[in-house]
Amino acid sequence: MYSQEIEVRGHLIDSMILSKIFDRIMDMGGEFEVVEFSIGRRKHEHSHIRLLVRADGKERLDSILKELYRIGAVPAGVEEAVLQIAPADGVPPDGFYVTTNHPTQIYLGGRWIDVRDISAYGVIVYGSELGEVRCKPTWSVKKGELVVIGDRGIKVSPPERPREGIGIFEFMSTPTPKMATPSLISSLAEEMMEVEEKGGRIMVAAGSAVVHTGTADNLASIIHKGFVDVLVSGNGLMLHDIEYRLYGTSMGISVRSGAERGYGNHVRAAVRAWKEGGLRGLVENGVVREGIVYESVTSGIDTVIVAGAEDEALLPDAITDVKEAQRRIAKLIGGVELVLILAGSVAAPLVLGSLPSTVKLVLVDINPAVAIRMLGKEIAQSVGVISDVASFLPLLDDGLPKLPVDALPA
Repeated sequence: MYSQEIEVRGHLIDSMILSKIFDRIMDMGGEFEVVEFSIGRRKHEHSHIRLLVRADGKERLDSILKELYRIGAVPAGVEEAVLQIAPADGVPPDGFYVTTNHPTQIYLGGRWIDVRDISAYGVIVYGSELGEVRCKPTWSVKKGELVVIGDRGIKVSPPERPREGIGIFEFMSTPTPKMATPSLISSLAEEMMEVEEKGGRIMVAAGSAVVHTGTADNLASIIHKGFVDVLVSGNGLMLHDIEYRLYGTSMGISVRSGAERGYGNHVRAAVRAWKEGGLRGLVENGVVREGIVYESVTSGIDTVIVAGAEDEALLPDAITDVKEAQRRIAKLIGGVELVLILAGSVAAPLVLGSLPSTVKLVLVDINPAVAIRMLGKEIAQSVGVISDVASFLPLLDDGLPKLPVDALPA
């Protein structure tokens, strides 16, 4: 038998971390022996367990340990992380460690160092000049960079169940998405107010369905009120909003009456945006005076517009390089406490791929399968909501205060 001693610390019982560890060991054909176990006696005290994990082969033991390390375990008697040089651009060294989206540290120079910009499916790169450690996509690794390999000296900390009331996220442990009830939407509005009042940031990722369903004015209103700090959208959302403001149509169909008004309006809107020099030019030149584009420009929020393969016409502001879009989104994630995805289409996968597990997430989509896929992203506090945005956004808009956040009483 091969064996390795590991230890885990945290709220192990009520966050189900301990049961996950036991399940993984047994499901993968291993055995364990509890060497030491102490339970936190008060609400904020951590528990600690030391286990001897056994398996009938080194390969099986290594596979079990890899799984345990990704849910918070570390080897007893920590060794330093191992670094190797990347042999070429976009090519990490063999045996590179693949990150989770959970908070992660590496042990170097006798101390634990936080990994910045953590997200799933990346690698950990050490910058020797600044002593900085960050997570990067594999394709962004540069030749000569120091990359962490193997599992030694790495500590992953899965988010624990919040110790206090969690409002809308009381549903976080349920396996299925929820229906959009007035009370759920009201709870989300309260959560957004709390985030903004304490200086946190809210990111909204939205698709063109917001315009198709006639709720563009509601999203514009929410931006105007100060409850959106970052907007990530597909090219379609912004282009359809411009088309609606100029011609009253979306993809050539009247938003209000549903009557055909000419497919060409979609292309004409894109050409006008190019003529005016992009979204800012449309607003500053008085061509667009209301709506999502107008509020995004005048409010000064961070905006990322992602082009998709299905786009018939592109805006000059749209990012056509997926790598660049990922970079921009990852850079803006810092400080974001809540992400709201509204029928996100192109934008949603890019946002989800960059999210640390500590960010709160609400995804609204009429398709239950989309919300169910979101629940598999290991976001600690997440809610999938089955709803047409046409029903959801007006209620959310009504639930938020009419004044900008900075004008609210302290």
